Amino acid sequence: MQDKDLYVGLIRLHILYHCSKEQVYGAGMIQELRHHGYSLSPGTLYPMLHKMEKSGYLTSESALVEGKIRKYYHCTPQGINALKLAKIKVKELFGELFQNE
Repeated sequence: MQDKDLYVGLIRLHILYHCSKEQVYGAGMIQELRHHGYSLSPGTLYPMLHKMEKSGYLTSESALVEGKIRKYYHCTPQGINALKLAKIKVKELFGELFQNE
């Protein structure tokens, strides 16, 4: 993926969106993001998830799945509120980006 720094905010919004709908785990989120054209390694995604959790947007719980510990993430009320505010900003930007096309 080119210009990764440019898309980090969009990736975080994807994560918030999916976590607001259902709990997600890292490997599953990597696959979901690939459907949207983002190619992230675990070394990129997991620090992002941890930072979002530390910032209060996500919370996590661990579960034993097929003999391995899997960490599931879901949105906190703060994350859901941030997503609502981001939707307003994205809609505004979308309008500007495509206004004259």
